[in-house]
Amino acid sequence: MNNELLAILNYMEKDRGINREVLLEAVEFALQSAARKNDGSGQDLRIHIDRKTCDIKAFATVEVVDAKRAETGEIRLEDARRIRADVKVGDMIEVASPPQNFGRIAAQTAKQAILQKIRQAERDIVIDEYNDRKGEIVSGSVRSFNRSDIIVDLGRAEAVLPAKERVPTEEYQVGDAIRAFILDVQDNSAGPGIILSRSHPNFVIKLFEMEVTEIRDGVVEIKGIAREPGYRTKIAVVSKDDKVDPVGACVGMRGMRVKNIVRELSGEKIDIIRWSDDPKTYVTNALSPAKLLRVDIDPNDPGIIHVVADSEQLSLAIGKRGQNVRLTSKLLGMKVDIQKDEREATFEEKVAKAVDNMAAVAGIGREQAEALVKAGFLTVEGILAAEVADIQETTGFDHETAKAVYEAAAAVHAEEPPTAES
Repeated sequence: MNNELLAILNYMEKDRGINREVLLEAVEFALQSAARKNDGSGQDLRIHIDRKTCDIKAFATVEVVDAKRAETGEIRLEDARRIRADVKVGDMIEVASPPQNFGRIAAQTAKQAILQKIRQAERDIVIDEYNDRKGEIVSGSVRSFNRSDIIVDLGRAEAVLPAKERVPTEEYQVGDAIRAFILDVQDNSAGPGIILSRSHPNFVIKLFEMEVTEIRDGVVEIKGIAREPGYRTKIAVVSKDDKVDPVGACVGMRGMRVKNIVRELSGEKIDIIRWSDDPKTYVTNALSPAKLLRVDIDPNDPGIIHVVADSEQLSLAIGKRGQNVRLTSKLLGMKVDIQKDEREATFEEKVAKAVDNMAAVAGIGREQAEALVKAGFLTVEGILAAEVADIQETTGFDHETAKAVYEAAAAVHAEEPPTAES
């Protein structure tokens, strides 16, 4: 009994999860290759390992002849009949024929080949396992760094989190726990390449599936997602049950469900919105909490949607560095054009416009226009409705300046054509 080989097989099968038969076939192949290479006799050698005892035997295929000649690969008929009684001249039979120095060959050459086959078997196991787990979230720890890539220890395998799949706001140290999305599994000479991602939108989707029972059960469906990793995500949901609020289900009691996801995403902001098949309603929901005055689809290009917001809501709708409207465009798959309502102006904008209009009057300078507007004289008609003394008193002008302003207003008014009375 080959106790050493038996112990190795038991260890590999129990602790490494490699099929025993796969290992035995790998050992037989390795020994056969080594024996043929070192024998030099040209015989067709076959190696067999006893499945119970692990004893190793070598067999050569030889031709049965009447009398033993000098050539190798032949056996006398009388010797062959001791092995198999019905054999006849010209038949090919196998005879035990360990090559020279077979013990040394088995010890020296087979070891490397066995290890190689074991590594291949382990690689195949990992590939089979993780191929079936594409799209899942796995947990591991940071083992090392390869430039900006992170090497992650998953226990039975090693994975890589490439720099382009990292979240730019996240930093890691060796030993840190990490969860990520299995993006791809690649078989290469260096071993199975398990590619992870934390920046992919599907990572957020999977987190919601894990956290929200209604999504997992199919009651609530995620209809769309747009993400800028590390900063903000918009996710659109719809309920297949009228009794279930899709947004409330994702937020959870006291916001615990979404808080758990935000914590996993290192504080990334998440907007959960109600999906609608009507683009106008959808964009209104997506740009919430900004209040919109008007939403219209471009009549010449259905891929563009025009949004009008009042001036106070415009910055909220656009978002910091345009993030809110940019994510909304990704979510809808449409270009969102946001404009402020030109019909409404802020107090400061109204003052500035009144000053510009007053300064445009011949005979009234910019500084005088500012003083007049500040004093409440917003139009030419307003100046003419007052006395020169009133203008002088409220603006602080001297008498000559106040009189010149009044006369300039009167001149403009005299030039205006009369309006038709209704």
